[in-house]
Amino acid sequence: SLRGSWRLRSGNGSVSLRAEVPGCVHTALLSQGLIQDPYYRFNDVMYRWISLDNWTYSRTFKTPFDIRKWQKVNLVFEGVDTVAQILLNNVTLGRTDNMFNRYSFDISSVIQEVNYVEVRFLSAVSYAAEQSRCHKAHSIPPACPPPVQKGECHVNFIRKEQCSFSWDWGPSFPTQGIWKDVRIEAYNHYHLIYFSITPLFVKSAQQWCLEVESIFDVVSSKPVAGLVTVNIPKLQTQQTFSVKLQPGEGSIVLLVNINKVKSAALEAWWPNGHGKQTGYNMTTTFMMEAGCQIEKFSKVYFRTVELIQEPIPGSPGLSFYFRINGRPIFIKGSNWIPADSFQDRVTSDKLRLLLKSAADANMNALRVWGGGVYEQDEFYDICDEIGIMIWQDFMFACALYPTNQNFLESVRAEVSHQVRRLKSHPSIILWSGNNENEAAIASNWFSIPYPDIGVYIKDYVTLYVKNIREIVLSEDKSRPFVTSSPTNGLESVKEGWLSRDPYDTHYGDTHFYDYSNDCWNWTMYPKTRFASEYGFQSWPSFSTIEKVSSPEDWSYTSNFSLHRQHHEGGNIQMLQEIGRHFKLPQSPDPVKQFKDMIYLTQVMQAQCIKTETEFYRFSQSEIINGEGHTMGALYWQLNDIWQAPSWASLEYGGKWKLLHYFAQNFFAPLLPVAYEDKGMLHIYGVSDLHEDRKVTLRVTVHTWSSLEPVCTLAKEGVTVKTQSAVPIYKESTCDLLGRCRNCTRESCVITFCLVGEDGLQSPRNHYFLSSLKDAVGLEKTQLSASVSQQDDIYIFVLQTTAIAPFVTLDVGSIKGRFSDNGFLMTEKKKTVVFYPWEPTSVEELESSLILTSLLDVV
Repeated sequence: SLRGSWRLRSGNGSVSLRAEVPGCVHTALLSQGLIQDPYYRFNDVMYRWISLDNWTYSRTFKTPFDIRKWQKVNLVFEGVDTVAQILLNNVTLGRTDNMFNRYSFDISSVIQEVNYVEVRFLSAVSYAAEQSRCHKAHSIPPACPPPVQKGECHVNFIRKEQCSFSWDWGPSFPTQGIWKDVRIEAYNHYHLIYFSITPLFVKSAQQWCLEVESIFDVVSSKPVAGLVTVNIPKLQTQQTFSVKLQPGEGSIVLLVNINKVKSAALEAWWPNGHGKQTGYNMTTTFMMEAGCQIEKFSKVYFRTVELIQEPIPGSPGLSFYFRINGRPIFIKGSNWIPADSFQDRVTSDKLRLLLKSAADANMNALRVWGGGVYEQDEFYDICDEIGIMIWQDFMFACALYPTNQNFLESVRAEVSHQVRRLKSHPSIILWSGNNENEAAIASNWFSIPYPDIGVYIKDYVTLYVKNIREIVLSEDKSRPFVTSSPTNGLESVKEGWLSRDPYDTHYGDTHFYDYSNDCWNWTMYPKTRFASEYGFQSWPSFSTIEKVSSPEDWSYTSNFSLHRQHHEGGNIQMLQEIGRHFKLPQSPDPVKQFKDMIYLTQVMQAQCIKTETEFYRFSQSEIINGEGHTMGALYWQLNDIWQAPSWASLEYGGKWKLLHYFAQNFFAPLLPVAYEDKGMLHIYGVSDLHEDRKVTLRVTVHTWSSLEPVCTLAKEGVTVKTQSAVPIYKESTCDLLGRCRNCTRESCVITFCLVGEDGLQSPRNHYFLSSLKDAVGLEKTQLSASVSQQDDIYIFVLQTTAIAPFVTLDVGSIKGRFSDNGFLMTEKKKTVVFYPWEPTSVEELESSLILTSLLDVV
């Protein structure tokens, strides 16, 4: 391995330093103390010079083996970011131009006992500009990001993380560096390059089998023969095959039948909330006549996936839902973006924390969005292990792309490498060609004159259909592929891969954003087949912002607050959404006002996305006016790339925003959902459970001015149907309020939950009958909390003297999460558990704790 210490120097040699590999220039400069935290204040703009320079990595290494004994020696880069010339002992081995590709150089004739390796980078920014300049045929929009993003231009001309030139939630840090492993490989006769396992269920035989594919480089001039043994002890399955490898690069595919008896009893891999994620240990041994024996240890998982698009009675169009192991699954989750601008800082611990937080919020899926990176192996390993399904985009987003020969060749290599690397993961359930590029052409985002549109349609089909799709289908027949998101699925295919309206609710998936209407009004949301993107922004908590700002920045209208907001008009849109339902903060103390604003943006975001997600969940079993059967809700977005206002529910560093606590409830396996329509209050029972359950619906009405309920209702013997959403209660709102000692919409609030046998219980949900700024009788409360330790968790006992909406516990920078947060407190006492992610103490928690409820905002 050539991981570890390298030398790094700037273009003219004026800056020279030690640098870690894997790594990048920015993190090397940071760890040597040559720059401040790149995320601090305005440093993203101050440090533009770093990515405009051309940096060189170099090191010497001794060859740890006798060169003469090996037929072939390769220098292998798992990832080079991005445009570089690779030299060994002053001989150019080749060039790289794709961050997502694996590069292997034959150095058999160049390697010596002591070697000097150099990786000479070219600025990604100048390379992209140059590629654009050379593309004479037709322009490829967009040229530059909107000015509010403070980014670089022509990112669509370079195969690099697209958001590294800036995005509407992230900074511009076009990195340079060796971002993945680099090593020397030496071998005789043959060498295994890729190894993958695909489980298939043979319906006719009612039996599982495995397709085991191995891709080799055979260096001997004659074919290499031998035996391959596959062994899965737990399934009493062992098979030996005799194989012959032809010279050159080639693959062998072995079909392993799982023992009939064990096949019937094996445990399949299920998504989070639907069963276990059982994996079986498998050993594959290659014993070839020539050369050494290779042993591969793998975990093999059994699951099937189908994307069902078929006619629905009473509705035009087609369904769009996933069946896992033959069972339709409602997809609950979010969208994943890169966890850092500097990929070498994304450790497997950080990944585990973020992914575990997704699973803890009852999510079963994430979409790896097409403007980031194909994630590292650990990411998918963790998803396999905890049951998070992955919708995997290819890395093309919000742009048109060139289709010249060099570009296509690079993309073809990228796609086949990534599919081979990733296709053994049961967590990946779908390949998707791009993010929003079908929509970009259909809605003509880039104002292309009508006569010219044909050229761009041809480019689109060439890239995503004739190249990407073709490779995916030949490499992986085990999971579905769609060309874009949003798309109309089969209808898009029928219309020549570009539908008239990719946002059509009767087909495929939709993305939906609306910041000008009232987000508490469910009628504004599309009754779509599958909601793969939707969201609202909020600010991260003060403790997160504090680390990258100075006191003069702590106001909602400071230069810093404006600088950090990369979405045009975003800060004002948040104010407007808040203003519909809440009083805006008026504190004379600017810092208090800033903290109040942060709190309200998080309350607003959580309440908006709760309303929208509950709408998608209760639409799963019905068709109304030809629309419905919604079978997926992935809000935008799960995580953050830096400390800034964004659509995320997890802040940079992993802290849960209120939205993430709300998600834990609105994605709960059993949930009652309320909405009003034409003066009627409807409550639905939404269930992801695998059997029908008898439950009691408990409805409680409180006046805002008292902790004693004014009336309660228990409806017993309610059946919530397995994996569906059914109406369980309906009454005119006026009648309900009339029965409850003349409540009015402004003076009362409704809470409700489902309770069943064996401790089955839904979260307690709430329904507001008016805006909280109009609420009558709300009183400022005295909130207090006592903290105690129990083993390695902490117990917070909260007390209130009055009803308190959106009660929030915040322990600043202490890492961890609460069992519940942002809740409506209608009882004198409530117990909340704190799960620490690092050691802490009762004293530390007590001194850091800030309790806030809506009436603390002044």
